[in-house]
Amino acid sequence: MSARQDELLEQYRDNLLGVFGDPSLVLVSGEGVHVTDANGKRYMDLLAGIAVNALGHAHPAWVRAVSEQAGSLAHISNLFTSPGSIALAHKLLDVTGAPEGSHVFFANSGSEANEAAFKLARRHGAAHPDSQGRPRQRVIALEHSFHGRTMGALALTAKEAYRAPFEPLPAGVEHVPATVEALEAALDDTVSAVIVEPVQGEAGVLGLPEGFLARARELTREHGALLVVDEVQSGIGRTGAWLASSAQLPAGEFPDAVTFAKGLGGGFPVGALLTAGPEVSGLLSAGQHGTTFGGNPLAMAAGLATLTVIEDEDVLANARRVGEHLAQGLRAVGGVAGVRQYGLLLGVDLVQEGPEDPVAQRVVAAARDAGFILNATGPATLRLAPPLIITERDVDEFVAALPRLLAAREH
Repeated sequence: MSARQDELLEQYRDNLLGVFGDPSLVLVSGEGVHVTDANGKRYMDLLAGIAVNALGHAHPAWVRAVSEQAGSLAHISNLFTSPGSIALAHKLLDVTGAPEGSHVFFANSGSEANEAAFKLARRHGAAHPDSQGRPRQRVIALEHSFHGRTMGALALTAKEAYRAPFEPLPAGVEHVPATVEALEAALDDTVSAVIVEPVQGEAGVLGLPEGFLARARELTREHGALLVVDEVQSGIGRTGAWLASSAQLPAGEFPDAVTFAKGLGGGFPVGALLTAGPEVSGLLSAGQHGTTFGGNPLAMAAGLATLTVIEDEDVLANARRVGEHLAQGLRAVGGVAGVRQYGLLLGVDLVQEGPEDPVAQRVVAAARDAGFILNATGPATLRLAPPLIITERDVDEFVAALPRLLAAREH
């Protein structure tokens, strides 16, 4: 019999680096939208590994694809390729509607995908100098942005608490407010790239202002800069579309580069950089970037199974329908101050008893006791990012329990 949860958590503290603090649970199994801890308690997973488990847990098609691949070929290095890598790249380009001549680089995480995008920006800056003939050195990112924790991705990330312990970071990144006026003021021919998240998940599920991304597309073209869209959290069906940015750009428009991870592997570590068109794809040549595990056959099998199920089972429509149903239910609950909903990515603002009241953290704890896994992105904000296969009946169960969870925080 497995060690009980308290024993395992003690072993965790003895053996693992404490960068995540103390975990609250030891999870040992999952099925569909539920997971089970080491004590046998079952939870509805409304976070999906932070927007990762798009198909829920142990989806039969996903398990079959990964198992069959593991029994055939697990790893080959980047000296070779595999049919799965070619198939997944083709599928990703197809479902996203990428323009002719686009290409994919596979990595292992969102941070790595954004590192590749940062290097792409550097190469673009060298290939397209400013009006004085100097390489473009500046990259524009947004306030409240989160692009990862490796050094380059951290330079793109705005949150000072994440950045300060590791400065100096790679130079040239400037963070501006998410307004058209700020972007117009910052963007000139010294900028190599603008990188944005269509929905800022780590900031509390904040969408961009109306028309912002369309104007960013116009301005980057006008000034010869790349438009890089970070779809790590918002892409692969999370908002009810393959790309959250597709709803924010005019018909026929596409970013110069898109980064993916999280839901792309359905639970297996997969990241990707999509370069749009032959000119952008030509910025990184042989030997200028790489990874040992990127394009790993196991990861490719997981990614291809995930995209295939999303497409074949009309999961995008489910994300839109259930997400809207969940948002409507939440808005009717007393103690909920506001809901921002993008498919099945939701930010839920709670009423605080005072400016210092950490209401969201208390609700997360009460929810865990009641059998629900949630996440707080701030003192008064919950983030919900459940599996894309979740049903209306599932979310109704959570909405019905929420008044009790809000009441429990007061005790």
